[in-house]
Amino acid sequence: KNILYICGGAFVGLDKIIEKRLSNKVMGFGAKITSDKERKKTNYLSSVEVEDLLKFGMIPEFVGRLPILTVVDPLDEQALIDILVKPKNAITKQYKKIFEYEGVELIFEDDALKLIAKKAMEKGNGARGLRSILEKILLDTMYEIPSKKDIAKIVINSDVVEKGGKPAIIYKDNIEREIA
Repeated sequence: KNILYICGGAFVGLDKIIEKRLSNKVMGFGAKITSDKERKKTNYLSSVEVEDLLKFGMIPEFVGRLPILTVVDPLDEQALIDILVKPKNAITKQYKKIFEYEGVELIFEDDALKLIAKKAMEKGNGARGLRSILEKILLDTMYEIPSKKDIAKIVINSDVVEKGGKPAIIYKDNIEREIA
């Protein structure tokens, strides 16, 4: 009594089951031909029904406890950028804090954030992919920083994200020269 079940996940392959149910496979002159691009654009998951979940492999006792079925749309580029920077414990803020422990300021340029979001969208793993992309970009730098005490700032720009190069390093003595 008074139990609410909320289930979420990627459900890989469920869209194919729904597509089979919805597509009227007609052969011959009256057949409607759809390209792969058109099929990919169609959001079959929005038409999910109980029988699709049963064919997917869920047991009837479980599906019976889900009175409402709905779908969450994929995240767009701006939503992924917001996930990178806006929450209290955003991924970029976590990395900035890690670098701050070493006395180094970590700076992400806006172009770099856009490219990170685009890469995550291309991989198709949404918000989960953001951390792995950032980890790949910053891993070597995170290991090098503790041994170098003269680093003031690390700048992540679009070249670093796109080409996989090393982040721009601004040394403390360069900052002191600029101030003087």
